[in-house]
Amino acid sequence: MAGLIIDSDEHRAIRDSVRGIAQRFGPQYFTEQSRNGGSIDELWTELGEAGLLGVHLPEQYGGGGGGMAEAVVVVEELAANGMPLLIWVISPAICGSVLAAHGSEELKQTWLPSLADGSKKMAFGLTEPDAGSNSHQVSTTARRDGDGWVISGQKYYISALDQSDALLLISRDAEKSTPDKKALSIFVIPKDTPGLTYQEIPTAIVSTDKQFTVYLDDVRVGPEALVGEAGKGLRQVFSGLNPERILVGALSGGIGRYAIEKASEYARQRQVWSTPIGAHQGLAHPLAECHINVELSRLATAHAAVLADEDSATVGEAANIAKFAASEAALKSLDQAIQTHGGNGLALEYGLAELWFVARLMRTAPVSREMVLNFIAQTSLDLPRSY
Repeated sequence: MAGLIIDSDEHRAIRDSVRGIAQRFGPQYFTEQSRNGGSIDELWTELGEAGLLGVHLPEQYGGGGGGMAEAVVVVEELAANGMPLLIWVISPAICGSVLAAHGSEELKQTWLPSLADGSKKMAFGLTEPDAGSNSHQVSTTARRDGDGWVISGQKYYISALDQSDALLLISRDAEKSTPDKKALSIFVIPKDTPGLTYQEIPTAIVSTDKQFTVYLDDVRVGPEALVGEAGKGLRQVFSGLNPERILVGALSGGIGRYAIEKASEYARQRQVWSTPIGAHQGLAHPLAECHINVELSRLATAHAAVLADEDSATVGEAANIAKFAASEAALKSLDQAIQTHGGNGLALEYGLAELWFVARLMRTAPVSREMVLNFIAQTSLDLPRSY
């Protein structure tokens, strides 16, 4: 299906490589593993061996030396083939980007090559029960203890911790914080560190990436665990949050492409009273509109990726717009694809219904549509703060 995105030769080669691997496994591989509580280790290993997990990471640490523009191609193409991999956004993208920008040489050498080749994964620990969108108010606290820290608190809706080797944790720094201003520090905590436990949160999301509550009970870490400078974590974490929003845009754009392709194929073949249902404007026009919105969101996502790679001051606005536009377009496209299929839209064999919850999640996470609108209203339109 033709689209508005025109790939460079390099991006076309990346897309072709991703598509080749994804089609060998097929979308049923992802959905069956998700339904049955399985893993996608085979797919993940092959993506890593092909260099498709670290395309955006520095070459000296095992990456491809590209940027967000290349990462967008990988994440979108996987989702467009029925494989919306949240773990790609979390481990190599968020965690890898933060470590590449702010990690010590020891942390980079220890983790980046493994994140790039897929032999290790890392979860991201930011959200808490009482501090969802407000990162300034995290209560998980790191207290100085000799040359290291003792960390206590709780994290909520932490994705894929069960399959990860470590947690990139955002905590309040007790020493650097004041009553008026909370300072944050970031740590890499191996999952088997004493005092770190977790419990699955049952959800309706059909994905191999489960959600967890994480408990930290006097977890001791040494100075080597600190990412960047103590108390400067809020600035440092945005090295991961903007890529997260951009790649959620890519993932959503891929879901939208997948849904529209499935619906269009069905509408061409399905006949009622000897006429393909796609000939009826009641189906054709909504699908055409969905295609337009998905393509516009893909352009917004590609633009945000370019700004991220240029380290532009406007990347925050662009990343939020891309995430908002793509998640809205994906959900509408998936709903229309299900409607086009009629009752078959809910049949497991057509591979649409399972994607609903992932697409719907992207409307809420990693930042809700309401918070995106707040951000745009304040920063783009210079309207008064609402909170």
